[in-house]
Amino acid sequence: MGDAVDEITEQWARVRPDLDTTPVGVVLRIFRAARLLEQGLKGYFDEHGLETWEYDVLSTLLRAEGEGPLRMGDLAGAAMVSPGALTNRIDRLVAKGLVTRATDPASRRTVRTALTEEGRQLADGLIEGHIANERDLIDGLTPDEQRQLAALLRKLLRSLEG
Repeated sequence: MGDAVDEITEQWARVRPDLDTTPVGVVLRIFRAARLLEQGLKGYFDEHGLETWEYDVLSTLLRAEGEGPLRMGDLAGAAMVSPGALTNRIDRLVAKGLVTRATDPASRRTVRTALTEEGRQLADGLIEGHIANERDLIDGLTPDEQRQLAALLRKLLRSLEG
């Protein structure tokens, strides 16, 4: 059974039979899957009054909780966003009372961010539902297929990031 990407590659095959469109099939499917997964994640967080990025920052801080408040640079890397985008996001989370931001006493140029108790409870309370939602989103694949896909995507990301 084909999909919309098959239709696109078949069209290319008719117009340009000399082209190997294998990369088109991979890249378009990754783009399409990313959009659909993003919609599925957004739906879950909308139900809880959060933007997906807000939960990303909160969960990053929750995962690092044993390490103490994170430096903004470390948080940007862990949250996979630019420092400029992170500053804006942290401002919004501070305004909601979900995180704190303070100058490091050891270095006035270093700013550290941590969860408030409300932010910690919110992030911790959503993680099980979030993982269940992700599980539902990929349940079209068997557990073995999920592991295989994760391994292939890891390999692809390493080559792209390398």
